[in-house]
Amino acid sequence: MSEITASMVKELRESTGAGMLDCKKALVEAEGDMEKAVDWLRKKGLASAAKKAGRIAAEGLVAVAVEGNKGAVVEVNSETDFVAKNEIFQEYVEDAAKVALMNNGDLCSMKDFHCPKVNKSFAERLTDMIAKIGENMNLRRARTIEVGEGVVASYVHNVARDNMGKIGVLVALESTADKAKLAELGKHIAMHVAASQPLFLSIADVDPAAVEHEKSIYTEQAKASGKPENIIEKMVEGRIRKYYDEVVLEEQAYIMDPDKKVKQVVAEAAKELGADIKIKDFVCFKLGDGIEKKEEDFAAEVAAQLNK
Repeated sequence: MSEITASMVKELRESTGAGMLDCKKALVEAEGDMEKAVDWLRKKGLASAAKKAGRIAAEGLVAVAVEGNKGAVVEVNSETDFVAKNEIFQEYVEDAAKVALMNNGDLCSMKDFHCPKVNKSFAERLTDMIAKIGENMNLRRARTIEVGEGVVASYVHNVARDNMGKIGVLVALESTADKAKLAELGKHIAMHVAASQPLFLSIADVDPAAVEHEKSIYTEQAKASGKPENIIEKMVEGRIRKYYDEVVLEEQAYIMDPDKKVKQVVAEAAKELGADIKIKDFVCFKLGDGIEKKEEDFAAEVAAQLNK
């Protein structure tokens, strides 16, 4: 069995909100496996279904670019927010979104793209910028979405400059309806996405393995209640419906009218505009999402400096 350290208990406690003794017991039961320990706590009703907590470290900007029926979103990271406010950095991020649009969001093609502004590749331009500003930066990710007929709408949250900020969202609406009306609807849905952070577009898009995993957790929780098997089955079905309501865009309560689901809002708009409307795709980039920052012990760092 792996040794259960104090730091492991601390990490599990911070990520689940469970008590220290429960976290230690969970790690012992899971033989040190953090994910299994989280599941053990959830089955005992001692932890929420929240994702593992982590302090997001990355600074920088997210930018969007839309041309015709196609849109691109990119994330470029820097070490500090100070650099994210630098005009040179912002110009690079703005150009990155345009280059992503031209190269279908493929990072390798983007980095090889010849940049007329400096007569160098886009990757070389980034290297030069790092040398000039004196801080590490990274063209982290990019993605494009498009629609044959309809619109691609965008929304940027915490705007630092036109079309760039901390969160960038694109929503593709497929329809023959009036484009101005579609664009307005698309922007509102994009704002909803920024606020609600859905993981999937429709129930059909949800990973079956993720559903089965949730079912196993809910089943164990229901069994602990001592209810009959048929009641347990209904309880689990109800929890799965709630899970869909939380992670599926079409099933979420619309932020501007919580009494309606997003799919109902789209259906009503289609009726009003006299044409079918379908959310074909969406993408949301949140700055630093998934990047964990190393926690520094400031006191130890100062002490180390004094002892040099």
